[in-house]
Amino acid sequence: MTRTREAAPFGRTLCAMITPFTEEGALDLDGAQRLAAHLVAQGCDGLVLNGTTGESPTTTDEEKARLVAAVREAVGDGASLVAGVGTSDTRHTVELARAAGKSGADGVLVVTPYYSRPPQEAVAAHFLQVADASDLPVMLYDIPGRTGTRIEPDTMIRLADHPRIVAVKDCSYDFLGTLKVLRRTALAYYAGCDEHVLALYAVGAAGCVSTVANVVPDRVAAILAAFDAGDTDRAAGLQRALTPLTEAMMGAGLPGTVTAKALLTRLGLPAGPVRAPLLPADRNTTDGLLRTYQALTTS
Repeated sequence: MTRTREAAPFGRTLCAMITPFTEEGALDLDGAQRLAAHLVAQGCDGLVLNGTTGESPTTTDEEKARLVAAVREAVGDGASLVAGVGTSDTRHTVELARAAGKSGADGVLVVTPYYSRPPQEAVAAHFLQVADASDLPVMLYDIPGRTGTRIEPDTMIRLADHPRIVAVKDCSYDFLGTLKVLRRTALAYYAGCDEHVLALYAVGAAGCVSTVANVVPDRVAAILAAFDAGDTDRAAGLQRALTPLTEAMMGAGLPGTVTAKALLTRLGLPAGPVRAPLLPADRNTTDGLLRTYQALTTS
């Protein structure tokens, strides 16, 4: 059965979109609009902007706001826009959440404060303060491998009581903890790890926030569409077929931003360079990514 809009508040197939830059390293708003329109046309009904894949640590607050406004202009009401606003500073996160609303975002993605490793009471207080400060619905982002701090399942269950905390991007790699929260709350879960898209959807998730969707949005969308149509064998086959590209992009020791931009550039789509401290993928890596992509898309 297809999930309802209420069960998937930001859509079903969301792309963690890269932020295109010019060759000189400036924000490429025209490229962002073209890429966003392409992703939506190819099956994404939501876009996450200014996330880690969008190089949020190295874009300014002004660039973040301009990107959201430009993409909103490009896609109109054709897709939900979720703006990444998470920082290690609660006050700054609140400012970004308010700015995202003014720029046209439909929701905000808020990651656990990183580096400072706050205890769970402080983690909860951070999210509640952000949720109270803006009218936008909140997607919590649980990725302890990057932040150093988990949103523990009991904390998630507590946060679910807030009317504007409605969703989770799950990169916890704790399937049991995820099931516990799904059983106890109405939070809409989105798989944030591309290898978990179907597994999490099968137990009641709302959809996914996919980095691999930057280059094969139609393939990612097809996994969920097949499952909704009751063709679970096809859904599983599509997920398995995506494994080599997922591994090449996400499991080869480089950030997904780097691999996505390298491949998008080869495909003639807007991307541009990465910003330091990231470095671009080398020629051999990029050639390998392209071969893996071609093997998938010509099969």
